[in-house]
Amino acid sequence: MAERLVFLTGHLARARLEKLLAGLGETEFAWEVVDIGVKVAALMTEEIIQRRLKLPDGADRVILPGRFRGDVERLSQYFGIPFARGPDEVADLPPFLGRAGQPPDLSRHDMRIFAEIVDAPALSIDTLVARARTLAGAGADVIDLGCLPETPFPLLGEAVRTLKAEGFAISVDSANTDELRIGAEAGADYLLSLDENTLPIAFEHTVTPVLIPSASGDLDSLGRAIEAAQKAGISFIADPVLDPIHFGFAQSLGRFIEARRRWPEVELLMGTGNLTELTDADSSGVTTLLVGLCSELDIRNVLAVHVSPHTMRTIEEHDLARRILFAAKSDGALPRSYHQGLLQIHDRKPYAASVEDIAALAAAVRDANFRIVTAEDGIHVFNSKGHAVAQDAFALFAGLGVETDGAHAFYLGAELMKAEIAWRLGKRYAQDEPLAWGVAVPEPKTDRTRLAEAGHTLRTKKEG
Repeated sequence: MAERLVFLTGHLARARLEKLLAGLGETEFAWEVVDIGVKVAALMTEEIIQRRLKLPDGADRVILPGRFRGDVERLSQYFGIPFARGPDEVADLPPFLGRAGQPPDLSRHDMRIFAEIVDAPALSIDTLVARARTLAGAGADVIDLGCLPETPFPLLGEAVRTLKAEGFAISVDSANTDELRIGAEAGADYLLSLDENTLPIAFEHTVTPVLIPSASGDLDSLGRAIEAAQKAGISFIADPVLDPIHFGFAQSLGRFIEARRRWPEVELLMGTGNLTELTDADSSGVTTLLVGLCSELDIRNVLAVHVSPHTMRTIEEHDLARRILFAAKSDGALPRSYHQGLLQIHDRKPYAASVEDIAALAAAVRDANFRIVTAEDGIHVFNSKGHAVAQDAFALFAGLGVETDGAHAFYLGAELMKAEIAWRLGKRYAQDEPLAWGVAVPEPKTDRTRLAEAGHTLRTKKEG
């Protein structure tokens, strides 16, 4: 028997919600829309729902608006059936319902992120610890201490010991065999950039080497290092080395494919910095593409680095990408509609309402409060007194009638400018909500079990 879903909403969104659900055609669930009796769906409270909701016969689950502020578990217990918070916008219901009304599980992944501190020799122990905490908080699994050519690192051993004592997994990356030995003796978990000639260092310590070709692009030399490590019975990871664009990039991709063909069971690592750092493009897309390649080739280790300011969120990007790709691979699906965090500049569905939806909503408004919505034709501003559309926020101001209300004018100016930025970029805009920039800008923490505080214009009126 099909699951019966009940969608709670308010007066203004009911018609649009019913139209969207009807447009889904035949579904694996039955549905019913219940108007809880408030104008704006996000304003419904636990108390209102408990007092007004009469569950339809046979209801199996209740879907709440995404911006509902209240305790979902408490409602589930009160009514005796599961309640779930849906997406923030009605337009986003189809992918939500495509997963049987459940958010995607992004708690799992199968990829280890090495995060390199490239200037480690120049930093104090306290600074290294602070940097490691930041990287781990962003998603790094291993903190890589990058050593610099012809640059002494007198605190290397102490750094490894201190970071290990703080609970971090540590790798040391150096072309200097003395530094590699110091790192291993201090307790490093991994030594990076060992080849067939320097591999014996790993035989002397309990450490996992990351092997590279002894000459650029030479997979045969990497193969000899792999054979030596296997003969010695030690664990290891192999890195065929990804090269920058126009300096061997395409051939290096081929090496990774060939490496997986030659050694189907060997753990591989890909260093992504030669693409993210050395290409003037937003790093989230570059990262996602490379992590997608890793997903297809079962490469379970990546080395990420942040030097250029434009890669400031590279660890967060790698972390989210590995989770999205793991979920999509597990589902046998394309990596779409799992999470919006890697869509930082443009959104797949930039408009939550059509021009027709907005016209219907504007016609139903009976108060003087301004609503601001974006659609394909521009920025819409409306209340009970009128409805204006423009593609330039400044073109709307003269018709708002707030010249003598400084606080209201400031609020509307800020919101309209935000709306114009979103419209020009093709991003989703929601009034009174910050623009979503994915992992590029951490989202402000909100408590969705409580109603949002009054905006600054409303507080001003109350205080006055």
